[in-house]
Amino acid sequence: MITTRHLVLAAAALSLAACATKTKTPPGSGLAEAPSAGAPDTPTPPTGGGPSAGRLPATGQAAFAAEAGDRVFFAFDSHGLEGAARDTLQRQAAWLARNDGPVLIAGSTDERGTREYNLALGARRAAAARDYLAAQGVAANRMQTVSYGKEQPLDPASTEEAWAQNRNAHTILNGR
Repeated sequence: MITTRHLVLAAAALSLAACATKTKTPPGSGLAEAPSAGAPDTPTPPTGGGPSAGRLPATGQAAFAAEAGDRVFFAFDSHGLEGAARDTLQRQAAWLARNDGPVLIAGSTDERGTREYNLALGARRAAAARDYLAAQGVAANRMQTVSYGKEQPLDPASTEEAWAQNRNAHTILNGR
């Protein structure tokens, strides 16, 4: 016979299982190509309740990157969208209007600064891209943001050119 005590214990066990942490993706994995070199590899988004980039065929992400561009870049220590970034986001919004499904927007930074500061800056960059896409008509409930901070650089070098590539927001398509 199932008692209230059994139900409480089962609920507690399910809650603990849902809170289990997953292994973190190592810094720099999956982001070796610069955006101008064709369709970049996509980072593995955090696991959990959100969308997962691994479920979309590579051709979908590649088509998106080729037609609309999948990254926007930011100035040092900034989350403001400049002209080229707004142009890319307008192309992304048009592409997303023709193609259904959720998207993940991952904000990144260069290696300078503390981990905490860079995670917060990456979150502001992802939010800026998401907010711009929403203003262009992309449904907010299709979009999720994450910050990788300085943990997954496109270019691991410590040069101005590498840092400029690492200051970005990457829009990742997700299958259902």
